[in-house]
Amino acid sequence: MDQLLPSLPKSRTEPDGSAVIRVLSYNIRSLRDDEEALARVIRACAPDLVFVQEAPRFFRWRKHAARLAAKSDLVVLGGGATAAGPLLMCSLRVFVERTQDVLLPRTPGQHRRGFATAVVRIGGARVGLVSAHLSLQREERRAQAGLLLERLARLDAPYGIAALDVNEGPGGPAFERLTAELQDCREVAPWGGGPTFPAQAPDRRIDAVFATGGVRVLGCGVPAGLEGVSPADLRSATDHLPVLAALHLPAVP
Repeated sequence: MDQLLPSLPKSRTEPDGSAVIRVLSYNIRSLRDDEEALARVIRACAPDLVFVQEAPRFFRWRKHAARLAAKSDLVVLGGGATAAGPLLMCSLRVFVERTQDVLLPRTPGQHRRGFATAVVRIGGARVGLVSAHLSLQREERRAQAGLLLERLARLDAPYGIAALDVNEGPGGPAFERLTAELQDCREVAPWGGGPTFPAQAPDRRIDAVFATGGVRVLGCGVPAGLEGVSPADLRSATDHLPVLAALHLPAVP
């Protein structure tokens, strides 16, 4: 039997209105793999917020997104085809203030990219969210990282969380552009595994959760070994491993 991970704080609202939340980032490869395994992994992580990359974008994409959310005990918050793939899902604990899907400038010959964004309230905390999937091209990735930072700031919330498939690891230009202004949650409070790709034999950390200052990171990493998350499900759900973070958001007067 695989050794279970140390416990990660569960979601809760403190008496002072501050909130402990669980955030999951997951590239689901357009639901081309084992959807039941994917839903089991998501449910076992018990997230308040799920930042999805490569959500279905074509025929009946809304139906596919809603079905995954229902299987995962969540609801669709925003994104999907209208954001060129990034999607946001949330639990009923989350109060939605507003959402916006953003399409990025298109480079001829390259896949269209976009952001799924929202501002939500959890307990007494208000936080801006961006789910993204950056380009395969090095220079375009760095430019998109800058656009992400601009968009997160424009959400005008006390706190911000961005979770994405960066398509490069720490030390790359886009990753460094993001960590110049945001906390790399895995680096701040390592928990669980590190590499996220490929799922069958991970050797690269190209998926990450980032947070603005003021957000306290309680733990972040791949939930391999988390109770309810089986190695078989992680391998068959999609070609990426998920990243799970526990974050503390102070209440805002």
